Amino acid sequence: MLICPCHCLLRVTLAAAALLRPKRSAGLVSSRPAPRPRSQAPGSLKCFLGALKMEMTEMTGMSLKRGCLSMEDDDSAAPAEEIKKQKVSECCLTKRPDGLQNDCLPNRENVPGPPEPVSAKRGKMTSDDQLEEEEEEEEDGLSEEGEEEEEAESFADMMKHGLTELDVGITKFVSSHQGFSGILKERYSDFVVHEIGKDGQISHLDDLSVPVDEEDPSEDVFTVLTAEEKQQLEELQLFKNKETSVAIEVIEDTKEKRTIIHQAIKSLFPGLETKTEDREGRKYIVAYHAAGKKALANPRKHSWPKSRGSYCHFVLYKENKDTMDAINVLSKYLRVKPNIFSYMGTKDKRAITVQEIAVLKITAQRLAHLNKCLMNFKLGNFSYQKNPLKLGELQGNHFTVVLRNITGTDDQVQQAMNSLKEIGFINYYGMQRFGTTAVPTYQVGRAILQNSWTEVMDLILKPRSGAEKGYLVKCREEWAKTKDPAAALRKLPVKRCVEGQLLRGLSKYGMKNIVSAFGIIPRNNRLMYIHSYQSYVWNNMVSKRIEDYGLKPVPGDLVLKGATATYIEEEDVDNYSIHDVVMPLPGFDIIYPKHKISEAYREMLTADNLDIDNMRHKIRDYSLSGAYRKIIIRPQNVSWEVVAYDDPKIPLFNTDVDNLEGKPPPVFASEGKYRALKMDFSLPPSTYATMAIREVLKMDTSIKNQTQMNTTWLR
Repeated sequence: MLICPCHCLLRVTLAAAALLRPKRSAGLVSSRPAPRPRSQAPGSLKCFLGALKMEMTEMTGMSLKRGCLSMEDDDSAAPAEEIKKQKVSECCLTKRPDGLQNDCLPNRENVPGPPEPVSAKRGKMTSDDQLEEEEEEEEDGLSEEGEEEEEAESFADMMKHGLTELDVGITKFVSSHQGFSGILKERYSDFVVHEIGKDGQISHLDDLSVPVDEEDPSEDVFTVLTAEEKQQLEELQLFKNKETSVAIEVIEDTKEKRTIIHQAIKSLFPGLETKTEDREGRKYIVAYHAAGKKALANPRKHSWPKSRGSYCHFVLYKENKDTMDAINVLSKYLRVKPNIFSYMGTKDKRAITVQEIAVLKITAQRLAHLNKCLMNFKLGNFSYQKNPLKLGELQGNHFTVVLRNITGTDDQVQQAMNSLKEIGFINYYGMQRFGTTAVPTYQVGRAILQNSWTEVMDLILKPRSGAEKGYLVKCREEWAKTKDPAAALRKLPVKRCVEGQLLRGLSKYGMKNIVSAFGIIPRNNRLMYIHSYQSYVWNNMVSKRIEDYGLKPVPGDLVLKGATATYIEEEDVDNYSIHDVVMPLPGFDIIYPKHKISEAYREMLTADNLDIDNMRHKIRDYSLSGAYRKIIIRPQNVSWEVVAYDDPKIPLFNTDVDNLEGKPPPVFASEGKYRALKMDFSLPPSTYATMAIREVLKMDTSIKNQTQMNTTWLR
């Protein structure tokens, strides 16, 4: 087991809570139940509160000491109309967002540390040059400014604001069983996600060996250079000084020693070439740039054996860090651009996750060396392949979830899990899709679709209720007072956030060109808003469809034949089940059901001043083609067991790293102080695990609702 101190962001204890409970009924469809009287409330509601803390984060690391919890949803490979987060936008090395101490960083004697910002030590620039420099820096993922996390201080306040499930159309359950409570503790190790690859196999980290390759340099390349030499080479590589070369004297002059130095420079500092020179009777290895500034982004082609596949595929095991953060860390330590990595889906931060990654022309030997340096990751199962990975190629994710201290009887648990296995759950978009502050993301999306750019600007920048980082509050106050984007921007130490990017755009293009200013925000982040609006409409329409027609297909419903949607005709109803029925996300390239739900779509969009018959936008990026989504998802590979335990801190199952280290699986007594429900299930891409757990527990998953139910939060 890897060991490193972990900083748990939030420890919560619930003093009293009134749980929502569905009334028992003969039908399968349950609407939002009435609150249970407080006197009947079970003792804990924590399971979803920890989950929601994670869900505030858009889509990974490991302190590798079992630590802080959260729940991750399988929103990892959205279809074409949904957000594709291939872009790596944030860095996380010098200021560790996972709270690890500096002693978790590698020794510079053994491995190069992360580079400084590319823009450091530059001369004076115009304001436009500075903006472009900052944009390039952030897009490259090389900016070093880290956000200071204030989550522990602010989360309780944040809970008082924001949305409930009712606000975003999540109102129905499909099962009639009695809900119960459970605790998913602050231990993120209670929530594990394994990616299901395009071959249908679940990814596991079970092999740390490196493929034997005669072309690989010796291990000496990682230690032959001194810390001072690495620093000089780093500055040369990143154009941070005026020098055009760095000369390293060969103290013990042998051909073998010179070869190792050549290999070390070329492998650890992509973009640099080397040559040997004689200077006054001494041998020097001279490093220099071979191809200008683009060399860093493009690994040298001539140094890669033709017989070897261009991409090294590997399995990445990580705790408490999202995929994009993880790739930023790997790219910094390898001294390459993040865009040479590829993956099939992003994974959320607050969980243990296992997924496949591919990287262009980086050897398995170099990747495996990171296992000695990084506390937050394990890399293994290396292989060389001809092709990279592509977003959406995965078949889904397999979840292992532990709900601790459950209050349900064995019969209740059996009913709930059988229902999940046999019927499934409503495929709602989860609460994290809509943001966590008083300004929901779908409102911004609606304003974009309405072409109301002043409203878009105001919604993003105006002061809002709820807890935010102090500098964001000051930034919003400055904006409200002065409407001066440059002045508001100066209040932000971290300018990578959406607010900072928009303010930079307004400074550059002016207040009369909000469209161009908004365009500075990365495309995927901009599309997030309109996809949120689509999800908002979809949730509401699905709730109405289930309320009006129940859990059976009816004439006029839509089903997919291949990628094409067709109507269910009267004579064909018996040939389909509710699991075949899809509902459209609004757009110009879809059809709507042929029953009264079609008119409900029209009424909802009309009320939002949108034309359902014309979903094309003046700006092509914001034209919605639409898509189809199944209304009920039935998880696969569902299994569960109830176990007894006494110590709330002990792990209740082994991780891949535990198994690699030969740790025996936990042994449970027949009786104990507590009972836990361990669930395993697989979900397809773009579905939300919290919505499956919501169906089991019959709980509202919104932050605001938990606050209203008399929740006390303690650190």
